[in-house]
Amino acid sequence: MKEKIKIASGQGFWGDLIEAPYWQVINGDVDYLVMDYLAEVTMSILQKQKNKNPKLGYAKDIPELMRRILPVCKEKNIKVITNGGGVNPIACAEAVLEVSKNIGIKDLKIGVVLGDNILDNVETIISSGCELNNMESNESINIIKDKLLSANVYFGAEPIVDALKLGADIVITGRTTDTGLTLAPMIYEFNWDMDNYDLMSLGTIAGHILECGAQSTGGNFLGNWESVENFAQIGFPIAEAYPNGDVIITKHKNLGGKVSFDTVAEQLLYEIGNPKDYITPDCVADFSSVELEDLGDNRVLMKNVKGFPPTKFYKVSCSYFYGYSAVGSLTYSWPKALTKAKRADQILRERLKNLGLTFEEIRTEFVGLNSCHGPLVKIPNEDEINEIMLRVAVRSKDYNSVERFGREIAPLILTGPPSVTGFAGGRPKPAEVVAYWPALIPKVLVKPEVKILS
Repeated sequence: MKEKIKIASGQGFWGDLIEAPYWQVINGDVDYLVMDYLAEVTMSILQKQKNKNPKLGYAKDIPELMRRILPVCKEKNIKVITNGGGVNPIACAEAVLEVSKNIGIKDLKIGVVLGDNILDNVETIISSGCELNNMESNESINIIKDKLLSANVYFGAEPIVDALKLGADIVITGRTTDTGLTLAPMIYEFNWDMDNYDLMSLGTIAGHILECGAQSTGGNFLGNWESVENFAQIGFPIAEAYPNGDVIITKHKNLGGKVSFDTVAEQLLYEIGNPKDYITPDCVADFSSVELEDLGDNRVLMKNVKGFPPTKFYKVSCSYFYGYSAVGSLTYSWPKALTKAKRADQILRERLKNLGLTFEEIRTEFVGLNSCHGPLVKIPNEDEINEIMLRVAVRSKDYNSVERFGREIAPLILTGPPSVTGFAGGRPKPAEVVAYWPALIPKVLVKPEVKILS
């Protein structure tokens, strides 16, 4: 058993800082690089890509990233774990293997976790008695079943541990919990009992701190953010884990950012709901039990976490087609910029009504005034307002209404208030609206599967 392991966060979402994983493996010693690519809406995007091309459906950044980092990872014996396999982890693994062979690495073993994608089995699951009702509204999935775009079960750390036990250098999964990516190497390296729910919760909460990348090392920090050094090359967090359950959150010394009690505590509060009842497939973690100690020098100790047994259910993340939306904007300048923008919004709404178009929602924002704080805004003297961007968004299940809305923005330039600019990129085009459907499924109805590719 190792005395400690270092688990480095490399991505917080698909589209995060591309250089971060490379910086993590070249700027110091780490044992694992974990990369979280998936949000709920990401799965529907990836499913659409796979429907068009069966070789796609995963985070396309991964093969090129592996071309850069694989030689370093092999030299330093760094294992990589990612859920960037999306809805097609096999294709992702095959693409990585192709890259590895092209750069002369021929002994790579990739563990692939399958079984989370239940889109093709929804009817069978419903027939078995699991109705997949919306866990928030209790509505029946039958009302949107024919519009489903994706349906994925959130697996936890266990199948990743199984892949590591089979000798995987890289583990690529589909819809695995963000926290499971970090918990798994702790279980594997320290031979933790998965029925020890305090340890499972400790690893889960460490994963929660790592899952959003630099958000725990000074990025998006609401405290004294001006004290954060070198945002341009910000260091992502590293969990330095010990067999007894202590974890020190830190970063590479030669990278920017900041690890302090405040940055870590702020991330602890991110998207947790009831802090005593953070439910994952591996445990129910009690965030209120966490003890943090700022050790200085960008090191924060986390310890004494309490946890409880997991539930008998997995969460299912479904997405479905809901309709269409479009967004248009124009900028009005001083004098009376706000008055002009409000009048243009009124004109636009009157024209849409006169055309008989149907919308579920028309939302107007005055960017530079109230787009962040809405009705809480204190309206300044209009002479103090240099410019206002009018931004109008519409949503409808009727494509034609949304498409026609897009044709009504540009005419305001010559048929509305003066001193207008900012129309670029062509008229707004309808975009598909994807809605979210959360559900629960008994764990006995779905099983993860691990394959090794080499």
